Amino acid sequence: MSRAGKLVLVLGLVVLVAGCQRLSGGRNYAAPLPATPTTPVGAGDLAPLDPNAAPPIGSTVTDPNAPPTDLASNPVAAPSDAKQVGRTDLLGGWKLQSSGDSCMAFMTLTSWSGGYRANTRGCATPVLSGIAAWDLNGNQVVLKDGTGSIVAQLYSSTAGQFNGQMSTGAPISLYR
Repeated sequence: MSRAGKLVLVLGLVVLVAGCQRLSGGRNYAAPLPATPTTPVGAGDLAPLDPNAAPPIGSTVTDPNAPPTDLASNPVAAPSDAKQVGRTDLLGGWKLQSSGDSCMAFMTLTSWSGGYRANTRGCATPVLSGIAAWDLNGNQVVLKDGTGSIVAQLYSSTAGQFNGQMSTGAPISLYR
């Protein structure tokens, strides 16, 4: 490389370094953003819950100390207007609602021991968030947990909606 070429290369590096704001620390350097204001968290004691208060609207009262219902040996009776259901009728996303909890359920035809794969999103209760499978027993939809235990049994009485009972005794709805 010639002497003129080396000089151009060094001069180019000097201009490059001088133009870099990060290294120059000049007044064109961006100032940090101000902190986002937040409201302080209040401190204090909460009032005790009133055991005689009415339950929230839309919720069902169940005894938390009651043993779960064994839906395998005591199935929910089919309503007189229960409709026939096919496996493909259940595929995809569903809204799931029970005891004030509202979330999403997703059903596939991926085989799983005891039925087909299912999962839930956004469920607050452990019973609903534990749904891992579904199956059909005649015109009854059976939801199961990861161990294969029956969590809920539902029937279709209207297009796009299934209603039934959970093992906790609470009503459950699955709808689009």
